[in-house]
Amino acid sequence: MTAEEPAPTPWQGRLTGFAASVRVRARFPSETMTAATRPATVMLTVRDLIALTKPRITLMVLVTAAGGMWLAPGSLGLGSVAVMLLTTGMVVGAANTLNCYLERDSDRLMTRTANRPLPDRRLEPSWALTLGVVMGLFAVPTLTLAVNPVTGLLGAIALVSYVAIYTPMKQYTPAALFVGALPGALPPLMGWTAVTGSVAVPGLLLFGVLFFWQIPHFIAISVFRQDEYERAGLKVLPSVRGLRSAKVQATAYAGALWLVSLLLVPYGLAGTLYLVSAIGLGGYFFWAALRGFWMADANVWAKKLFVASLIYLTALFAVLIVDAL
Repeated sequence: MTAEEPAPTPWQGRLTGFAASVRVRARFPSETMTAATRPATVMLTVRDLIALTKPRITLMVLVTAAGGMWLAPGSLGLGSVAVMLLTTGMVVGAANTLNCYLERDSDRLMTRTANRPLPDRRLEPSWALTLGVVMGLFAVPTLTLAVNPVTGLLGAIALVSYVAIYTPMKQYTPAALFVGALPGALPPLMGWTAVTGSVAVPGLLLFGVLFFWQIPHFIAISVFRQDEYERAGLKVLPSVRGLRSAKVQATAYAGALWLVSLLLVPYGLAGTLYLVSAIGLGGYFFWAALRGFWMADANVWAKKLFVASLIYLTALFAVLIVDAL
């Protein structure tokens, strides 16, 4: 400031500072605004609420539930099928939403989950809690009354075991993996009971395929994302019991899956086309798990096993449906 320049008044100083702050915010909005203060629109809020339900997982679950209905003896009317799929999707969506609510703090510590609506603070946690509770309270009674009590009971078991047991258990023991596989395997059995009204061995075999498949699938994820899980305080098999134990269990359950998948034939759920395919696909998946014992890079093995698990399940159910036609 030169001798000819008058000293700024207090108001001029404040206006100058305000103008400077506006310029800074205009140039660097990401540094001056958090996710919670960004302007929200109705569409963005709806998108985030849908994201809480994990639509891709929900869709996969609905495909397996529809497969159970397709393979069950008997038939349902179109309206009953629609109600079954809608309410089952709501049970799964409620479980996923409440899982997001309970794990919002640990999700902030993992790269793959940090951008979810709650960790990123795009939504208030109360939104997730309300949505999850409302969906669950609507879906389970509707499934019970509109489909049948057995299917409603299985839906309730899936919801409660996932939210109240599996989710908190992950912070204490890797045995949570086996608890979490229960609700993940129930949808095809629910599809079976929706048609038949009862639990039977063929339906339990469909449950078994999904149950045994999930163990090597999620072990693979826990290996190549081990650092993230440890940072979030979640107990996974390779961290607690070691990599070798993870490989042994992945291989053992892949072998059990191979055997259970073949049992669908003598129980009348599939024929020759499925039998040949299940032998080949099961051998492929078992080999993908087994070769972890001599592959030098555990992460490479785990990623290959993960991809193999997706190929296996997609192909197996596709052949099962085609064979049933």
